Amino acid sequence: MTKPADSIIGMYRRHGKTWAEARGTKLTEGIWLDRFIPMVRPDAAVLDIGCGSGEPIARHVRGHGHAVTGVDASPEMLALFGANLPGETAELADMRLLNLGRTFGGLIAWDSFFHLTPEDQRLMFPVFRRHAAPEAPLLFTSGPAFGEAIGTLEGKPLYHASLYPDEYRQLLNENGFDVVAFVAEDPACTGHSVWLARRLAS
Repeated sequence: MTKPADSIIGMYRRHGKTWAEARGTKLTEGIWLDRFIPMVRPDAAVLDIGCGSGEPIARHVRGHGHAVTGVDASPEMLALFGANLPGETAELADMRLLNLGRTFGGLIAWDSFFHLTPEDQRLMFPVFRRHAAPEAPLLFTSGPAFGEAIGTLEGKPLYHASLYPDEYRQLLNENGFDVVAFVAEDPACTGHSVWLARRLAS
């Protein structure tokens, strides 16, 4: 029997267009992007891990003058990304295996990384480190505490998981990131639990 965590990519392949239409273009993440974007060097590109359709986050980042490389494991979502952000780079890849051979001036994993199991989330921090230039910010969402939760997408179970906040802090530290801010269930951002960190200079 397929576990909900194993069905995430297939879910977004089958229902990504519906998800994107429901998500819309309203930028509810602006309060955090307004902190993230000034931390990115003016000439630097941003890596959007689990980019989906590119709306509204990648479009907002591009609007501030940054090239965006979108990564997603769903070809259907990448097709939407390409249509919404023509000229930007799109990479088909499972984030857990990501190795683009270059670094970026900023990394985002908004509402994507939290679909991984706790074990896979732990293994993502070297991936973040490998793709982050010195002093690059990292912005991602998690849950507020350790556990698993099952939402729905088109009536099917949609898996989410989180580590303890102290473990995220430890993993960030071990992989060369300083925590800039963390807010659990931020009321100013539709209840998202949000992390902003920065890669150390050396």
